[in-house]
Amino acid sequence: MDEATRDPDKLATAVRVGTRVVAYGSAEPRPDTRAIAVEMPVNLVYGSVPYAVMMASPADLEDFAYGFSLTEGIVEEAGEIRSARLESGPDGLRLHVDLVPGRLREHLARKRALSGRTGCGVCGIEDLAALPRAEVRTRPGTGVAVAAIERALSALGEAQVLNRETRAVHAAAWARRDGTLAAVREDVGRHNALDKLIGALIRAGTDPAEGFVVITSRCSFEMVEKAARLGAATIVAISAPTSLALDRARAHGMTLCAIARSDTLTVFCGEGRLNLDGA
Repeated sequence: MDEATRDPDKLATAVRVGTRVVAYGSAEPRPDTRAIAVEMPVNLVYGSVPYAVMMASPADLEDFAYGFSLTEGIVEEAGEIRSARLESGPDGLRLHVDLVPGRLREHLARKRALSGRTGCGVCGIEDLAALPRAEVRTRPGTGVAVAAIERALSALGEAQVLNRETRAVHAAAWARRDGTLAAVREDVGRHNALDKLIGALIRAGTDPAEGFVVITSRCSFEMVEKAARLGAATIVAISAPTSLALDRARAHGMTLCAIARSDTLTVFCGEGRLNLDGA
């Protein structure tokens, strides 16, 4: 590892590499350079006991520690985490999460093995009953204006700094009720990006009734469950949802919009909570 990789405070999120570009019908490749996203193994450790290895972008990892801990059900609120400390090793990063004593004892009574895939949300579970299920809450009655969703979508591309450079990462954003973006997190893993966003929001004490989640990836059931765990009432996805994601969104009383484009938005459930006219 070079110095930028060894020092947790100097972790690069992208590196430039030499490439050769081949044009169809041309026998002469041309040299070029391309920024590629850095992907690193991050070992989450609770009370000195390793819990999960996630492949992630090495940015906003303290937010990731908080968001992952909440969406995994390890903690119920941000105050149950005393600190999150990052440590570099020869094979990757260790993210030491210090829990309050009671929560740590409860966590250590559980077990899970999770490793390998980029942002994978369910690898390693032992039984179908262990699939993530957020508590079903009563969602706020006030809806989100379609104009606000359009505003958030139009601003999201410019806010994806790492993706503009690499074209290889996902983003998760929190938009205020008027559609202005309050927070954006990026990662090579779509689950990780959402966990980072959720971590940032709970650390800031953000009221989930005051905005909505926007994701640049497909909307699978894990993404709905994570948003539901936060308490969000509306999730907007650039790509399509899966059938189970739709089932879970309905069960949680959420509004699910997907295939969100610059000119159209497809509403899969919760249309009654959208404001079609308001700004």
